Amino acid sequence: MRFERREHRPLYLLIVTPVIAVIAALALAGILIAIAGAPVLDAYWRILIGAFGSRLSATETLTRATPLMLTGLAAAVAFRARLWNIGAEGQFYLGAIAVAAASSKLLGNLPAPILIPLLLLIGAIAGMVLILIPLWLRLRFSVDEVVTSLLLNFIAVLFVSMLIDGVLKDPLAFGWPQSQSVSDHAMLPKLIARSRLHIGFAIAIGLAVVVHFVQSRTVFGMQSRAAGLNPTGAIFAGVPLGKTLVKVACLSGGLAGLAGAIEVMGVKGYVTTDLSPGFGYSGIVVAMLANLNPLGVVFAAIFTATMFVGADGMSRGLGIPTYIADVTVALSLLTMLIALFFTQYRIRR
Repeated sequence: MRFERREHRPLYLLIVTPVIAVIAALALAGILIAIAGAPVLDAYWRILIGAFGSRLSATETLTRATPLMLTGLAAAVAFRARLWNIGAEGQFYLGAIAVAAASSKLLGNLPAPILIPLLLLIGAIAGMVLILIPLWLRLRFSVDEVVTSLLLNFIAVLFVSMLIDGVLKDPLAFGWPQSQSVSDHAMLPKLIARSRLHIGFAIAIGLAVVVHFVQSRTVFGMQSRAAGLNPTGAIFAGVPLGKTLVKVACLSGGLAGLAGAIEVMGVKGYVTTDLSPGFGYSGIVVAMLANLNPLGVVFAAIFTATMFVGADGMSRGLGIPTYIADVTVALSLLTMLIALFFTQYRIRR
């Protein structure tokens, strides 16, 4: 018995694979739910109701999905070009603190139509700057960017902590470590009144469409795919590998930084060291669940947000730990990786 690489992957296989992976993950997680003493189908029904059973829960789920879409896109763009960006968490925080600093110290008096796009751009640039460090180390010294981008996450969070305990500390926070708030007219407009769902959700979906178009219909998209499939072959074909990776890094880091900016401007209004419950790391799971497809990232992010938000309702109703949601998402990643392997290889006897 041997594994033989497929020459062609049918479209139906690429569509069915994520569905099978998610079903397998839910089945495996169901075993844990049963061990916890709860009815499995009732538990999953409560997750669904907890995530979409009311106007409030539905808007909260979509609000939670917004940064996951952007960090998922950041991972998908980078991974497709074999740039292993594990630093989206740090880029998220730098984008967030850059927005808070620019709004409170420099640009707070500008009108909203100018201020909001400018702050979003500043947040994206902050994310770009951070990812260029591990990329430079890779291109100049062949240092593995997995290690450097991962370690930069901790440096970025500590840097943010220093700022919100120092020059950016809010004097009205009664000693609580948080940054100064962004100005009121820097906050993103709401999509639905009396909810936290903001226009950042529409921005994230729009960017997913744009990234899909760029990757499938432009020269840069072709070059980034070639760099991921076969770097040596890409160089032989005339692809400027270094410049392509720089562009990919800027796009990936910019999306992660934009996620932090949108979370501050759309939801929190200020920065704390617990601003992200792991959006940068969860974005990797989202990207893999989507098979690195930008449009698939939208649905994978909503699925992940559904599990996290709905698990609270399940836990209250059935008395089982909310960590079941984390286990289910982790299992989804593992089953997706296995499923992706079998989309690329077939078993021959």
